[in-house]
Amino acid sequence: MNTASQTLPTLSRRAALSIGGAGLLGLTQDQCVRAESVRADSVSRRVARAKSVIFLFQFGGPSHLDTLDYKPDAPREIRGQFDPIETTIPGHRIGAHTPRLAQVLAKTTLVHTLHHGMKNHNPASYYALTGHAPLVDDIRMPPADDLFPAYGSIVDRFAREDSGIPTFVGLPHIIRDGSVTPGQRGHFLGGGHDPLVVTGDPSAADFHPPELVLPQEVSPSRLQSRRAMLRWFDTQSRMLDSSPARSVDALYDRACDLISSTRVREAFDLSQEAPALREAYGRSSYGQSCLLARRLVEAGVKFVNVYFSNNIGGQSLSSGGWDTHGFNQTFMYPILKQWQLPLTDLAVPTLIDDLDSRGLLDETLVVWMGEFGRTPKLNGQASRDHWPHCYTALLAGGGVKRGYRHGRSDHQGAYPADKPVRLDDLSATVFSLLGLDPHAIVPDKLNRPVPIAAGDVVSEIIS
Repeated sequence: MNTASQTLPTLSRRAALSIGGAGLLGLTQDQCVRAESVRADSVSRRVARAKSVIFLFQFGGPSHLDTLDYKPDAPREIRGQFDPIETTIPGHRIGAHTPRLAQVLAKTTLVHTLHHGMKNHNPASYYALTGHAPLVDDIRMPPADDLFPAYGSIVDRFAREDSGIPTFVGLPHIIRDGSVTPGQRGHFLGGGHDPLVVTGDPSAADFHPPELVLPQEVSPSRLQSRRAMLRWFDTQSRMLDSSPARSVDALYDRACDLISSTRVREAFDLSQEAPALREAYGRSSYGQSCLLARRLVEAGVKFVNVYFSNNIGGQSLSSGGWDTHGFNQTFMYPILKQWQLPLTDLAVPTLIDDLDSRGLLDETLVVWMGEFGRTPKLNGQASRDHWPHCYTALLAGGGVKRGYRHGRSDHQGAYPADKPVRLDDLSATVFSLLGLDPHAIVPDKLNRPVPIAAGDVVSEIIS
């Protein structure tokens, strides 16, 4: 990939007028100039360490203290109910009930100092899924068209290939927290950069993504019928939001390509996998989605969001998301022990080992994280509440170090003690590993220039 520095074009009067409010956004003149290059589809590219990303998003917020940032010397009300276990990172112990995960940590980087100020699920999830902070911490935050796009949508905008393979896939459902959680689609980039949303359950014996199957009333000979295809693809649009202002031509073209592609259908065919490997991932929706994600990046998909959420397979909270305050009998430790941790301990280490054994880990970045962590001190229900001030993300492959711990939290796991990392910095790092300039500019809904990442690359985690 070409790493030569790009000569910035002269900023035209028209471009200057169109971005006249840039100073209010805190943008420099160089960034304003880059906005013109983006309009010409010319964006600075770097050497890519990762060809693809599998983003394992843990909606609800896993407790960092009971998983990857255990505090064995803290009081019981902070340490929690689990005993520690040793890991393959010397001197680092984690919470019990993830023994297989403990064995693969030598292949990962743990970032212990993620932090932000959003305490509600929707704004915090949006921040985590896009790398851009929302203006307000409002639980009612809707997936509006003027919001910043998902990671995968930015990748689709700047790195889409004419291969017939989708750039961005989201599975096995859409996250809903009262309404659709923002940050899962193209937002101000438009519907043409939305993910392919897979709504079928990959753990089902007869799994065939409904998004890749023609309705009965549409024969292959009618595939080019715009009206019929737009009705079909409207299902995707309605799932992501109710806005009628979609890029229907782009959606139509993509639908035709996907349905016509044997390569795409084969990528989604989990029956080609050995039964023993499917068992190793776990026969849950989450486990089989992780396996499907590996198949997709193997086929050339660049960005896959896998959602561990409270509506996995249409099941209840007790078998899904991580939002366990202890209310309504959803007590944290029984649910962790019975559901979240066993599902995680099957799927995540198997995915890392599977990618590694196939020679794919070095070119595939795996990110495991939620929108925030959990309070250091247990609440009155022996559970933990929302805590965005310090939590842990796990990264593996794709150019990050192996067996490395970045930063540390304080003795209670409450705040970063050193090397704090913002979600903005994480997004800059992800884009940089993919070969994209994190300072590249994209025009928003009002044609104002916005950098694709507002933070700095965390160079210490890169191998």
